[in-house]
Amino acid sequence: MQSSPSQNGAQESAGVPPAPAPSPAPEAGLRARLARLSPYFGNQRLAWFVAFAATIAGAATEPLIPALLKPLLDHGFTERDLPLWTVPVAIVGIFFIRGLAQFAGQYALARIANDGMQKLRQRLFERILVADMALFSRKTASALSNAVVYEVQTGAMLLVQALLGISRDGFTLVALLGYLIYLNWQLTLIVAVMVPGVGWIMKTLSGRVYRLTKSSQEATDELAYVVEENVLAHRMVRLHGAQASQARRFARLSQRLRQLAIKSTIASAATTPLTQLLAAVALSAVICIALWQSQGAMANREVTVGGFVAFIAAMLMLIAPIRRMADITSPITRGVAALERGLALLDEAGAESGGSYAVARVQGAITLRDVSVRFDPERAPALDHVSLSVQPGEVVALVGPSGAGKTTLVNLLPRFIDPTSGQVLLDGHALPEWRLDALRAQFAMVSQDVVMFNDSIAANVALGQEVDEQRVQACLAAANLGDYVAALPQGIHTLVGHNATQLSGGQRQRLAIARALYKDAPILILDEATSALDTESERLVQEALQRLMQGRTTLVIAHRLSTIEHADRLIVMDRGRVVEQGTHAELMARGGLYARLQTRPGGLESEDA
Repeated sequence: MQSSPSQNGAQESAGVPPAPAPSPAPEAGLRARLARLSPYFGNQRLAWFVAFAATIAGAATEPLIPALLKPLLDHGFTERDLPLWTVPVAIVGIFFIRGLAQFAGQYALARIANDGMQKLRQRLFERILVADMALFSRKTASALSNAVVYEVQTGAMLLVQALLGISRDGFTLVALLGYLIYLNWQLTLIVAVMVPGVGWIMKTLSGRVYRLTKSSQEATDELAYVVEENVLAHRMVRLHGAQASQARRFARLSQRLRQLAIKSTIASAATTPLTQLLAAVALSAVICIALWQSQGAMANREVTVGGFVAFIAAMLMLIAPIRRMADITSPITRGVAALERGLALLDEAGAESGGSYAVARVQGAITLRDVSVRFDPERAPALDHVSLSVQPGEVVALVGPSGAGKTTLVNLLPRFIDPTSGQVLLDGHALPEWRLDALRAQFAMVSQDVVMFNDSIAANVALGQEVDEQRVQACLAAANLGDYVAALPQGIHTLVGHNATQLSGGQRQRLAIARALYKDAPILILDEATSALDTESERLVQEALQRLMQGRTTLVIAHRLSTIEHADRLIVMDRGRVVEQGTHAELMARGGLYARLQTRPGGLESEDA
């Protein structure tokens, strides 16, 4: 399938924001990846200011706790000259500031994460709505929904929490180290020994976690796709007794996902003990030297008991932020990897492009000039040098064996696909000259595969337009569905459920006809609209279709003679070519492919999909 190239002008006319910065190369560092996320998460300046201010305030209270030990021991227990009221005031004051800072930081974090997530999610969904049709042949529905809904949410929460966590622990380390330097700067320098080691561990293991996370995302998509397939094909699976084979297929993919999760856990879990081991070596050395210095100093009365205890307490308090900073690599890596899936979708899903020509309503003249469509260079073309003209108001039926190219031909008209070569014109204007929304406003389609949204009957009939209740009811009546809907407790406001599956096949087809009537487009495409219906349902649908076809250029794909025998012209196709044209009587008298198909058992239905 060929797709139209993306153009900024077309994107802007469709209401899509400008394209984001290009995706960084796979070997790009974390800073480059985070830079791509800044348009979504970096614009909440007030929230970021509050978050970091609260983080700094909370971190500043950390050294105050060991700092309280010095006057408490020296003046409260030794000298006994510490006023009692200062103890609760200091303790309550510290924890009040810490609690207030924690509340403000968490609130700001929630604003940043949810606002950024909403912006990115909206951008992704808008891009999907205008994406080139080729995207939907490359991506499964489960992969697209995972990227828009779950990956964005998971990535946003992990990343923002991790960034705020590393800021909190970073400021805490700075505050504690500052206090330690104040107490004994010579001993504090020993802590610097473990910094290069911690950095090397985090860099090495974060790269492995990132690669495993990417593989896990792909495995999750494959597993979700198996579930999606089996939900959609649940009847066929049971009819053919395929439960066991599908269960084995699911188990195989689930086992692969399990192995990747275990490997990722091993890589993440190894960071903490290795970092803690380095911290333990440094801290034990510092404590031993501090004890040695303190013993000598205490003999000379240069260091008090309170000062020595405060130094040791502050040193021990370094372990927690160091441990958390070692653990922070995994959530940052996972968060960035999850959000990059959404950004990759923006890069991959190029928007459809169109021209600038537009009219409110066309006459309905359709022309194909030497049109070819080739999906695979190694295979025969779907359409092979087809030339065809349809006059305004003409009813043309496309018939032929399965794979003849009928559906490909009608999909050219609203530009669901573009020709490999040749031209398709509407009222004398080539389709790429048209603005896409103006072009597609000229077409209504009723197909065998009816798609309905989980909304009211009125919303489904007026899809894409404002609901006019009287007009909806008139269209339902014209589609032979008025009495049925009027008998429902909520009438046209009744919810149809998932794809209106509680309606019968004939009712769903007539609801699709009501939708086409409401759109009132000058060109109508009927793709197997009466296929697989019983006799009574077909009669009602045929009556509704006759009303719908009046005054419209109509292209009909069908195999039932009752649907096509009254067409103004029949176009017989075979292997991507037009092989015959004429009325039903003319083609039967000619004795060609159409006549042979009609005389076979089952008629066109025996050969046609």
